[in-house]
Amino acid sequence: MAEHPAYPVGLRLTGRRVVVLGGGQVAQRRLPALIAAGADILLVSPDATPSVEAMADAGEITWEKRPYAEGDLADAWYALIATSDHEANTRASAEAERHRVWCVRSDDADAATAWTPATGHSEGVTVAILTTDTKSRDPRHTAAIRDAVVEGLRDGTLVAPHHRTRTPGVALVGGGPGDPDLITVRGRRLLAEADVVIADRLGPRDLLAELPPHVEVIDAAKIPYGRYMAQEAINNALIEHAKQGKSVVRLKGGDPFVFGRGMEEAQALAEAGIPCTVVPGISSSISVPGAAGIPVTHRGVAHEFTVVSGHVAPDDERSLVDWPSLAKLTGTLVILMGVDKIGRIAETLVAHGKPADTPVALVQEGTTAAQRRVDATLATVAETVLEQEVKPPAVIVIGEVVKVGPQTSA
Repeated sequence: MAEHPAYPVGLRLTGRRVVVLGGGQVAQRRLPALIAAGADILLVSPDATPSVEAMADAGEITWEKRPYAEGDLADAWYALIATSDHEANTRASAEAERHRVWCVRSDDADAATAWTPATGHSEGVTVAILTTDTKSRDPRHTAAIRDAVVEGLRDGTLVAPHHRTRTPGVALVGGGPGDPDLITVRGRRLLAEADVVIADRLGPRDLLAELPPHVEVIDAAKIPYGRYMAQEAINNALIEHAKQGKSVVRLKGGDPFVFGRGMEEAQALAEAGIPCTVVPGISSSISVPGAAGIPVTHRGVAHEFTVVSGHVAPDDERSLVDWPSLAKLTGTLVILMGVDKIGRIAETLVAHGKPADTPVALVQEGTTAAQRRVDATLATVAETVLEQEVKPPAVIVIGEVVKVGPQTSA
């Protein structure tokens, strides 16, 4: 029987059950798009990468920590089978066939009933590319076509770009605050050229879904209060892959040099003789307040703003912050990584002269679909964080600018 090309279709998965088997890199790369589609996602896997684990902790997916079992796909509309157990994948695929569930398989595309296209997004348009040659599917080819179409849409030409030259060494790319559209054009181009991407959890994770399958994605997610990849291990991974002649992108949230340890990585690369390109990113310290309607400066209100790391409490001997001096400033104070320390920070600022009724805004998951803003004062912020269950990542803004724009709360 002659093989026929796949029939392209867009699945509307809002509120519909999607089952993902396996919690590894394939799931990590595909889950963000399924979450964005509003699917009711069940992950079945004994273990998961830190980033996938974070999605479960945030309530974006339901995770059952066990292997696949017969019946898991009975109520599904769509299934992604991506475990390391080929036999389990085969049994799950057979169950999907019996229940007429469209099924993607990461280990055997020919045995699947559906394929995942190379996708990209531009100005409200989703571009999805599937090959019509079923005998010689080349993910790199479909990804290249996808890139050409998306870039053409972005610059208004729809003309495929010239041949790209690979950037040697390592690129430290600031991915911006979370919205994948807020990465720079250069950062996106370097991602398209990459052989290896070492990504943080706070980097724009939706961009990972656009990478072709041949790109190795290394999870360096520094999940707050959870497991993390030591900085030395990250440095070593960058050096090791670059020395193999690969084009490596270190995808970081915000800007690489704003509390991102980017300089530590650049120094390690310099010592190893590895070329390093730094691509600045939009810092969450400015963009997240802006996305929530808060200007960090405003005429007649604030003539300066100060960005502070809150990962170390004011009374901790490791703190390098002059909190008494900050309390005396009249401008805006922006605190990153300070959700769990905000109570002690507020107490310290008030103790050194900051008015207790100073407005405070906490912006969680800024610039993403999950963004929310919670308002308080220095006197109430500790209690408010607990009552409203504010979780990192969240940017904290302290000062009169909080009251300048429209105020919303959770």
